[in-house]
Amino acid sequence: MNTSTTVNRVVTHLKAHGSPERAAGIQWFFKEEVRSHGWKTADLRRYARTLDGELRADPAVLLDVADTLFQSVVLEEKALGVLILQRSLRTFGRAEFRRFERWLGHVSSWADHDAVTMFLLGPMMTAEPSRAARTSRWMRSADRWHRRAAAVSLIDGVRHGLFTAEATTVTNHLLADRDDMVQKGLGWLLREWGKVRPAETVPLLMSIRERTSRLVLRTACERLSPAARARILARP
Repeated sequence: MNTSTTVNRVVTHLKAHGSPERAAGIQWFFKEEVRSHGWKTADLRRYARTLDGELRADPAVLLDVADTLFQSVVLEEKALGVLILQRSLRTFGRAEFRRFERWLGHVSSWADHDAVTMFLLGPMMTAEPSRAARTSRWMRSADRWHRRAAAVSLIDGVRHGLFTAEATTVTNHLLADRDDMVQKGLGWLLREWGKVRPAETVPLLMSIRERTSRLVLRTACERLSPAARARILARP
């Protein structure tokens, strides 16, 4: 099976079955300019399952097709590159993890960033916790998407009771980050951490509330009790 032929067929299908009206409306969700074929998420997932069934017999082609799709500038093509890999995730190892890490260099919006971090990198860290050490490199990057990845990729593991040390390190490093995408990613990590282990996160949030943005704090407190949220958000 030829990778370029397959990708061309997939892109033709996405163009033919999209909605120009929906594509125009999608821009409302993004600050960045995005290109879209106008697909519903449920329909894209169904197509991903069909495509996965066609390609999974040849893992190398599956990965190459996904790699090419994620390098596109079109929202659904990038998302499809992630979705067709989810059922094969348990078969991936170090080489694939490093490959997906390189995908961070092709991120163009929060949507494709969160797809690769939440559905590929994060679960692969949970499966092999030593991989979470990469977040120390990402959090120091000049690139906003790598810094956001340092926080968001830890969420899956935090939900499973892992990565307290890594989450603490990333939090302390990103506290003063001025990029709103990074702030939202950090707040999301803290919110999920607070949902599963509030006894750890409430004292942490109290200790950082004068050193980070209100956006981080508001996002982090969304699922806490009203009393805890009021205490953290109270003006000092």
